[in-house]
Amino acid sequence: MTPHLAWRKSSYSSSQGDNCVELADLGTAVGVRDSKDPDGPHLHITRNTLHTLITTLKR
Repeated sequence: MTPHLAWRKSSYSSSQGDNCVELADLGTAVGVRDSKDPDGPHLHITRNTLHTLITTLKR
């Protein structure tokens, strides 16, 4: 776990918060993790990759 990161959930997430993807600003990249396992591993992806992922999912 990286405790100093400020993880954020989407405003579209349910109030239970147990089934979400969380994001953290890593400067030149973005951290992505599963809210069900906050102590588990997280991915580091570029901002461009995140943008492409979100654009693709919205189609």
